[in-house]
Amino acid sequence: MSLPTVSETITTHVEAQTPLLENVIHLEDVSVRYRVPSERIGTFKEYIIRRLKRQVQMRVFWAIKDIDVDVFRGEVFGIVGDNGAGKSTLLKVVARVLRPTKGRVVVSGKVAPLLELGAGFHPELTGKENVFLNGSLLGFSHREMQEKYSQIVDFSELGEFINAPIRTYSTGMIARLGFAVATARDTEVLIVDEILGVGDETFQKKCEARINEYRQRGTSILLVSHSMTTIEKMCQRAAWLDHGVLKLVGKPSEVIRAYREKEHS
Repeated sequence: MSLPTVSETITTHVEAQTPLLENVIHLEDVSVRYRVPSERIGTFKEYIIRRLKRQVQMRVFWAIKDIDVDVFRGEVFGIVGDNGAGKSTLLKVVARVLRPTKGRVVVSGKVAPLLELGAGFHPELTGKENVFLNGSLLGFSHREMQEKYSQIVDFSELGEFINAPIRTYSTGMIARLGFAVATARDTEVLIVDEILGVGDETFQKKCEARINEYRQRGTSILLVSHSMTTIEKMCQRAAWLDHGVLKLVGKPSEVIRAYREKEHS
């Protein structure tokens, strides 16, 4: 008799609602509300003047609304949806970059957010200098960075370019270095936003391999991608967001089918 796959185990758990797996991310009735001007204002100066004169009319916009979802330890959980569906907002809430307007967010352990590779890099500093700068922004100590430095450079495959200013790097080179720094330390939760579409095919495969290494060590991974092939290949479950509303959570194939049917309806 064959043993059930991870996907089958998770699906069975969800359907039966039995405590088989450890819950690492818990979102309960989570919503994020923004107040935005109801009309376009050309410059920041114009906005300030009109704001002081109380001439700016605001409208309420819910980026995500009443989200209830759980992610389990060692699970790769995919999120699909159109641009503006609320995917990045949801990731920022889990990463503690953004506080929800209402609702409850519980995340167990350290979070490594790969929301924008290379964010925090200074263009005039060298790659090496930016490794230590970016590492400190991500919470690494200087000693940790010294211990991890060779590993980071090897993974990024930048070679002698590591001593060149970041402003001379291509987008792919920045992506490789940013990914290498962000994934140099073990973490309980890894948040990945569209980075698997950056860089060449070899780099994308290295990213996928490292993500799989994380999962095998028990890391939970939130993965946003417009590539349905990536979602179906890498994820145990997936969720479909539509205009901030959680439409469906389930097997990747089922979620992708429902999302595509909506696109063609």
